[in-house]
Amino acid sequence: MATDGVSFREVLAQWPSGVVIVTTGTAGGEWHGMTASSFSSVSVDPPMVLVCLAKTTRTHRLVEERGTFAVSILGRDQAALGRRFAGQEPAPNGPFTDARWVTGVTGSPVLADSIGWLDCRVAHAYPGGDHTIFVGEVLAADTPRRVAPVLFHSRAWGQLADPLPDEVAVADTGLLSILRTRGYEEARLARISRALRAAGTRVRLFDPYGEPLPAENLDPVTASALIVEPAQVHSAVRAGAGVVELVVSAEEHAASVRAGAGPPAPESAAPTVEAARRAGLTTVAHITESFAEDRADAVVSAVGRLADLGCDEIGLEEGRLHASPLRVRELLRDASAAARSAVLRVRLRERNGIGMVNALVAMKSGVGHFDTTLGGVDGSLPGEDVLFLASQLEVASSVDRTALVAGATELESSWGSPLPGRTYRFVS
Repeated sequence: MATDGVSFREVLAQWPSGVVIVTTGTAGGEWHGMTASSFSSVSVDPPMVLVCLAKTTRTHRLVEERGTFAVSILGRDQAALGRRFAGQEPAPNGPFTDARWVTGVTGSPVLADSIGWLDCRVAHAYPGGDHTIFVGEVLAADTPRRVAPVLFHSRAWGQLADPLPDEVAVADTGLLSILRTRGYEEARLARISRALRAAGTRVRLFDPYGEPLPAENLDPVTASALIVEPAQVHSAVRAGAGVVELVVSAEEHAASVRAGAGPPAPESAAPTVEAARRAGLTTVAHITESFAEDRADAVVSAVGRLADLGCDEIGLEEGRLHASPLRVRELLRDASAAARSAVLRVRLRERNGIGMVNALVAMKSGVGHFDTTLGGVDGSLPGEDVLFLASQLEVASSVDRTALVAGATELESSWGSPLPGRTYRFVS
């Protein structure tokens, strides 16, 4: 079938891409730029990228004359800026206004709060029909922010789709602690813990407020210990735990960010993370009050720093400050990018039915790891409810929900009242 310009564009419109702004300078020190999606990496050693520019554009002429260009990658909240440089939105004072730009080493401007930029010197220029393929040697690069990118597809601006996780797993981080406060005997706690771990649930065996349970002949990855200092790593190992947990204060980190004093909260976790890694343990860092309305930037910053420190998992916790579905979605979108290879997990609370809505939003944001409490007895979402939701979405789990339901039913017999959980009274 013959291909004309219209059908060719229609086909290419189906290819989703990121969006960049290609910029360069003039001999008089002026800046110029345009929005582009024809951008790609070429080489790692030496670092090289390419951009394809139409020969009819002023940017093409300036890059050809100057021999330099910069590429700024746009985040999800910068679509308006991309449209402005594409000429789709008015810019009476010029497209470079209302955004912070800095001059790169080549003299080309880079977007200071982009999610990544590269400053380049033209190494090669190849003809490509009505375009020129400019290959640039990267002289400088940075990632100022780690948030989700803006996407361009079918002539529309959008964001990453909502992916369901391949599998959902639950950990019980609250049950043993609250049962201790109610005077449950250690032998019974050990029996409950063993049943949950045998079902595939990771259980927090002890925290700073309780003694560890006797070591069990079970997989260490199903046992965790909440610790407050590096010296406690050895106690976790003796208790048979394969996972150590630590807490980072979002409130302290947010105050530090506002004051411009750096991120002390994640840094304070560094010795514990290092001690756990030397002991061969999985490290989980929980960020308290993650879903507070005014702390999103600080939380995302903390997630990025904890990932840099080498945390295997990073938990976002809802506390006394309520989470909303919209806030959960927005935070997870950016936190997922900041976490990089670290596993992101959430601890959500039940409030007037919104807790399970938030769990649905979390799963639709790709999160598959949840910190829960059997029966929801401490206000956290019950593990059996989260697994029921996963089953309705046809998302698999290696945790035996039937065993969790049996455990919740037994717990209710001694609790004195119906448990807060919504689904433990039925198995499927």
